[in-house]
Amino acid sequence: MKRRKVEEEEEEEEEEEEGSDSEEEGDGGGRRGSKGKGKATAKGKRKSKAKALTSVGNSKVDKVLEEVRQLMLRSRRDDAPNPTLAELGITTVREVSDMAPEGVLWKIEQTVLQVAGMILRGEGFSYQVPTRSATNQLYIAELDRIVLSDKVATRTFLNPREVRKTAITTRILQLVHEVLSKGIHITKRDMFYTDVKLFKDQKESDVVLDDVACMLGCTRSCLNVVASEKGLVVGRVQFEEDGDYIDCTRMGVGGKAIPPYIDKIAKITSDAKFILLVEKEAAYMRLAEDRFYNKYPCIVITAKGQPDVATRLFLKKLKTELHIPVLGLVDSDPYGLKILSVYMTGSKNMSYDSASLTTSDIKWLGVRPSDLDKYNIPAQCRLDMTEHDMRTGRQLLQEEFIQKNPEWVKELELMLKMKKKAEIQALSAFGFQYITEDYLPRKLEKGDWI
Repeated sequence: MKRRKVEEEEEEEEEEEEGSDSEEEGDGGGRRGSKGKGKATAKGKRKSKAKALTSVGNSKVDKVLEEVRQLMLRSRRDDAPNPTLAELGITTVREVSDMAPEGVLWKIEQTVLQVAGMILRGEGFSYQVPTRSATNQLYIAELDRIVLSDKVATRTFLNPREVRKTAITTRILQLVHEVLSKGIHITKRDMFYTDVKLFKDQKESDVVLDDVACMLGCTRSCLNVVASEKGLVVGRVQFEEDGDYIDCTRMGVGGKAIPPYIDKIAKITSDAKFILLVEKEAAYMRLAEDRFYNKYPCIVITAKGQPDVATRLFLKKLKTELHIPVLGLVDSDPYGLKILSVYMTGSKNMSYDSASLTTSDIKWLGVRPSDLDKYNIPAQCRLDMTEHDMRTGRQLLQEEFIQKNPEWVKELELMLKMKKKAEIQALSAFGFQYITEDYLPRKLEKGDWI
């Protein structure tokens, strides 16, 4: 009897889905209409099931992102403008600012007029160039960045030791004036090849280019001389680049190259909850291919190692306009921490422009020394630190920006104690997608950043 009852119930279900064979065709096709209705019912059930699964998935993601949301709210609440150097009563420093092309051209022309006057007076000629050595730099704790003191040096054409560098300075001024007059941009490599015989090495023309920016009082990007594209971005951000609409969720697996002309980026929009700043291109590619940003709304950025000016400017622009937190994912070694420090406090080479190049309050998400045991990183993936690594780590411990964060000090001391380092790729020991499917979601859910 039970078996017969089950068979009857199964027949009733089949009739519901397929319709009754005894119905005659009417105006709308009775039998076909009944079958269509049954199929629609089955399709509706499948849709409801899929919707329910999506709802469960979304609730899980929401749980993971709860700590990030709280961080985002705190970031927006605390994201007040930093005090100026003048407000802090600091006057013995030199900082540059954004300047219109007309302003830079005027500065160059005034400088050349002064040089011409010296020559006409029979004095030879010289330039007053700000000293950018390490001894002329200060860390301002209130601003959490490095600045350049106001000490200057005289670069004289009549001095045999300085004649060549003075000539390079004059040539750079001429080339920058030409570029700005034409309203174009060139790369530093282009500039080098305009006078290889004089420059000899691109490093020399690059150094003098920074000297010229500092001397004129403008940011280097205002000179319209840029580095080649290096950084990459992918994820939940859209903007206009020189009038062209860019959607970084639709730029393929590799994402979008960060343009060197940051001044041409406008109308930034995003629904991202955070920015994930990644040291290595390999880790970035894993995140991009897995579309990590679709499940956990974020913007993923990498400079493929040591950060370039364009990536630093782009990160600063995103943080300023979107007011969302930045989480750093770097190797667990002293150099990973140094890379974070360049983004946060600036580099000593460009301390004169730290105001526009630094992004404060970046959280160290991983890979941290404490993660090695917490996530059971295999011994074979833990590399021995060299003496150079140890020395760099000890030097970092003396830096003021490290000392002001006790949790960073604790992590760095642990690294030096263990004498072990690990790359982000060490996480692949648990599977190629472990970083996107397990490590990062766990980190985000626990709010495990410092």
